[in-house]
Amino acid sequence: MADYATVTDPAEDQAERRFERIIGNSAALESVLEQVEQVAPTDSTVIIVGETGTGKELIAHAIHNASQRYGRSCIKLNCAAIPLDLLESELFGHEKGAFTGAIAQKIGRFEMADKGTLFLDEVGDIPPALQPKLLRVLQEQEFERLGSGRTHKVDVRLVAATNRDLVKMVLRGQFRSDLYYRLNVFPITLPALRERRADIPALVSHFVKIFSRRMKKQVDSIPPETMSSFQWYSWPGNIRELQNMVERAVILSRDGVLPNPLYKRRTGPIILSLQRAQMAPPSGTWEDSDRALIVETLELAGWVVGGPRGAATKLGLKRTTLLAKMRRLGISRPLSQAGTDVMGVA
Repeated sequence: MADYATVTDPAEDQAERRFERIIGNSAALESVLEQVEQVAPTDSTVIIVGETGTGKELIAHAIHNASQRYGRSCIKLNCAAIPLDLLESELFGHEKGAFTGAIAQKIGRFEMADKGTLFLDEVGDIPPALQPKLLRVLQEQEFERLGSGRTHKVDVRLVAATNRDLVKMVLRGQFRSDLYYRLNVFPITLPALRERRADIPALVSHFVKIFSRRMKKQVDSIPPETMSSFQWYSWPGNIRELQNMVERAVILSRDGVLPNPLYKRRTGPIILSLQRAQMAPPSGTWEDSDRALIVETLELAGWVVGGPRGAATKLGLKRTTLLAKMRRLGISRPLSQAGTDVMGVA
């Protein structure tokens, strides 16, 4: 995400390329980057764990860029974005006529990533019926396309990512334990943005530079009170939410000054959360702040989660992500809202 000057030293160039879009120097981020440097030169499987919006794809690319496979393909597949009945074909490919609609041969992502890296995002969404086939290709580096008995050999380095608790999924029988252990060779846990607040000023400045250039607007000043609000807010949507909020602020900017977008929604949950955070005793936790923010937003949305007027949209989150956070934080519909479906869509 950063702009860098051209360098001539090959060692400096490699280090720069490795983390070229990763902004920040907090202790939490430095710990992650140290792990990337340790595992990247190997061919070991890596699983990146973290909340939505924490930059899992960036870390996956950093691993690839720092590996011996740099210069080869780095192929991505979001397992949650592909219909379940098509996911096997996306992974392994198919032959013409393998199923209805298969009018031509298709190469799967494993073949595309041969000699390179395959990044499987949201790996926890792979259905149980497909998990044994993924386990096999990880163990044996071989597979068959759908509709073919021919075995294909590949040399693929796998990097997986998830925002789900795979251990709990294993205990519930939703995820194979042997596949979990095969993926969990080298786990990297990404900190939430609220756990690396020291990086927020650099991230804000970086996004301001990007959006002001893109919109051809001059933003020369970020008032201290605006930056303070960015640092106080709990960012349930993490860096992705911060990026969207800065974009909004650049749109609203006048006379070269970045306004405070968190205070524009005067009756919304963000200002309430900021006021609470600024008055909260040191013993309070950011988890408490997240819980309060989500509850306030749900109340404003009438306890409707999805849809254009639902709490998820107001918080800048996916509906499934918000529901997962509600379960983790123990948030449920109050008895007084018995007539409202908390799972509803506005």
